[in-house]
Amino acid sequence: MKNTRVCVNDLMQKNYVYYQTEPMGENFDPEFKPELTPQEMLEMGIFGGKYMTDCTGEFPKEWFANARLCHERHVPEYNFFGVNASKPLSYWREKGWIYSDDPRGWFQWYCRYYMGRRCPDDKRQIKRWKAMVRHIAQIRHNCPEGVLTCRRKQRQALLHWAYDSRKI
Repeated sequence: MKNTRVCVNDLMQKNYVYYQTEPMGENFDPEFKPELTPQEMLEMGIFGGKYMTDCTGEFPKEWFANARLCHERHVPEYNFFGVNASKPLSYWREKGWIYSDDPRGWFQWYCRYYMGRRCPDDKRQIKRWKAMVRHIAQIRHNCPEGVLTCRRKQRQALLHWAYDSRKI
């Protein structure tokens, strides 16, 4: 896949082009060590199943084969922890956290990064990912080990950021 041209045409982007300059799932920044792949996240259940349902042509088909998706609406029960742990996209835009090339946010950036795209926003997104460790500390401090029903909203939020709180 190295140096592969990708042209995106979905509901949020028309004729957006990027290049996969690294092999899929390899050569990540040494500070970025996600615990879950995009496929694993989609299969576990993230963003109420509504996230990126129109992007199946951009990513490998196997990512979506067993994904917990709902094209019509956000369904919190589709999330692994069964709760809504998302803010609306408008909130993320207001905060200035959306990079123009990735209008859906961090997970879209991560999917493209995983596929091999590298871009000027990588350092910022990795910094945001690293900031999520504060939630891991809170789960460790407040929950008995292995009790997945403790702090489900925080655990779901961590899942949205490729952290696997099942190991805590």
